[in-house]
Amino acid sequence: MAGKMSPKTPLASLHDVELAALAAAGGRSAFGELARRHGSAVRALLRRMGAEAALADDLAQDAFLIAYERIAEFRGEGAFAGWIKRIAARLYLKRWKRRARLDPVADGEDAADAMSEGEGQAAQRLDLDSALNTLAPMERLCVSLCYGAGLSHTETANTLNVPLGTVKSHVKRGMDKLKQRLVPAVDAGDLTGRQTHG
Repeated sequence: MAGKMSPKTPLASLHDVELAALAAAGGRSAFGELARRHGSAVRALLRRMGAEAALADDLAQDAFLIAYERIAEFRGEGAFAGWIKRIAARLYLKRWKRRARLDPVADGEDAADAMSEGEGQAAQRLDLDSALNTLAPMERLCVSLCYGAGLSHTETANTLNVPLGTVKSHVKRGMDKLKQRLVPAVDAGDLTGRQTHG
């Protein structure tokens, strides 16, 4: 039944590859279904990369417009979600590089120090988005591209035009910082107390 699509087949029941094929044949509503399915994930990726909400919305819309124009290039060899996320990530990177050229001081390396150490319990309840916001901009970009957009370290290095080792370092540092933020800290006093009393 997957190979046969009648005119009455609801779009929501079709696979992404089938929808992409219909969209390539001129089916706007099929592409609309793809945008409905994947729009929030694309915006979430852009937010995790550092885009403000309005910019994430604009870039997601631009990414879907590009995808619509190039839908015939999508052959279903990978997931549509990964394909559209890579388009969106590259749009964000172009904008980010342009901004970095215009304002080279706006690197924000001290973004990781934005949270104070005395936040106690609140710091343990951080979600992924706010944890990503504490990373330095390059760390956040590299982690988001590798884990959010599904790019390899090599693809990320090529996209950012930086050495592969630099990308690996940023990913490692970023992941280490995320683990510290997201995994509750064990109180050293509790460990000592458990060893002597337990």
